[in-house]
Amino acid sequence: MPDFTYPDLPVHGLLRTAAERDPHGIAVRTADTALSFRELAARADRIAAYVQQETAGRTDVRVGVANVLDPVFAAAYYGVMAGGAQVVLVNPLIGDDGLRHVFAASGAEIALVPSATAQLLAKMQDTLPALRSIVVTDGPEMAVPPGCVPLETVLETASATPRRVDPDRDSVACVQFTTGTTGPPKGVLLTHRNVVANAWQTAQAHRLGRDSVTVNHLPLYHVMHLNSALYAGACQVLCKDPDPLVSLAVAAGVGATHYYGLPARLHRLAADERLAGTPREARGGPRLTAVLSGGSGLGREAARTLRGLLGVPVIQGYGMAELSPLTHCQAPGLDRPGAVGLPVPGTACRLVDVTTRRTVDVWSTGEVQVKGPQLMAGYLGEDSCARIDVDGWFSTGDVGYVDDDGALWLVDRLDDIFKYDNEIVSPSRVEQILGADPRVAECVVAGWPDREHGALVWAGVVLRPDDRPDSAHQTLDVLESVAARANEHLAHFERIRLTEALDAVPRTPVGKPARRLARLRLKERAAS
Repeated sequence: MPDFTYPDLPVHGLLRTAAERDPHGIAVRTADTALSFRELAARADRIAAYVQQETAGRTDVRVGVANVLDPVFAAAYYGVMAGGAQVVLVNPLIGDDGLRHVFAASGAEIALVPSATAQLLAKMQDTLPALRSIVVTDGPEMAVPPGCVPLETVLETASATPRRVDPDRDSVACVQFTTGTTGPPKGVLLTHRNVVANAWQTAQAHRLGRDSVTVNHLPLYHVMHLNSALYAGACQVLCKDPDPLVSLAVAAGVGATHYYGLPARLHRLAADERLAGTPREARGGPRLTAVLSGGSGLGREAARTLRGLLGVPVIQGYGMAELSPLTHCQAPGLDRPGAVGLPVPGTACRLVDVTTRRTVDVWSTGEVQVKGPQLMAGYLGEDSCARIDVDGWFSTGDVGYVDDDGALWLVDRLDDIFKYDNEIVSPSRVEQILGADPRVAECVVAGWPDREHGALVWAGVVLRPDDRPDSAHQTLDVLESVAARANEHLAHFERIRLTEALDAVPRTPVGKPARRLARLRLKERAAS
């Protein structure tokens, strides 16, 4: 593992340092707002003072903060920690059950959330005995439920000079819940050391500096982008318009150097016929150095198309909540479509056989294991973590291989792969080939339990509207044709044996295929 040095700071120290270094520099910009580092720090200080007032200075308090794509999240995120409390990240899109689970499991006592989330919490507050205060963050013009407090009131009445706190770097700073793709969402305990180390690692891997301008074209604010930009002293531009073409125009207008997008949006951008007709200077602008993608896989053809049309590397990254989150990132000279790149500084990676658990060679498939200073302290409510071995290696649950350059290529999730006649089937690979058929809008692949072979390849297929027949019999004919075409490009053990027409692919709240749900349904149906 290479030597490296990251700052000895608590997480909120990233903002304090940036404000002292460049008080008038723009920290966060939206279509109608621009906050300097000093202005952002001042807002965070008032939230810190409010937290200290509400908690009487206790350090065991957790505060739920919705990660909306707005400067208010940055102020709340750092302000809660500066007040001595732990941030519980709240995805405002998860719905009633998910919201109740996050607040019940974490025991959060205060919530800083937008109006829509505040209304849901107010209705379920009787079932959340720990929750005492709800602060509405999206402005006084929005409806504020009874018993809740507008953030503007907090900012106007709280002290501008909170008591300074300097927590132990190995104490918990943040609780982030997993997406629940392989089971109920679990609370990941991230320390100040974890988060600050990963801010440094991400800034190095993405080559961020004080002259960088990042465009975040994301549905929610991601703390990786927030912390790494604050560490580097870079300006962040938040683009809320879902149209990728609009986001590229925004990037060109602000002189963006880095563009962050979700794979689903980048896929749509690559297929958008308007992009080729857009003037070159409006495709992100002349200062753009990279398009960066993460969260799930970006298709190779989409990456190649975007690189050709935008003229910059399209870089894939890899990580997960348990790792703060980044562990791998492509380098501009090694931005090979399909790879997720080299380990970020200070991170070690190895692959082990999924059965014997012995380390495998280059180009051999195995489960990805990593270790580094960004590795979580553990899971909420669990005394120990079975996924971390005695030497500090964390088993990610992802399957992949490493090439001669040390770059990681992912194959699938360990829970998603299955065996047909003792041969490993990767649902992602089958989906990629199946999805290349022009008649397929989207698809999901899983294993249908089978006593003779172990599992048969089942494919749920959403046909494009123009290719949907009128009768069920005709639909079966089309599905058989689709499967036959895919099977021509698949190995014997990968071939699709069962197909089913779907209206839509079930997905998680963050848009990933809900293969766990598909597996459970198939298991029930096979048993009956």
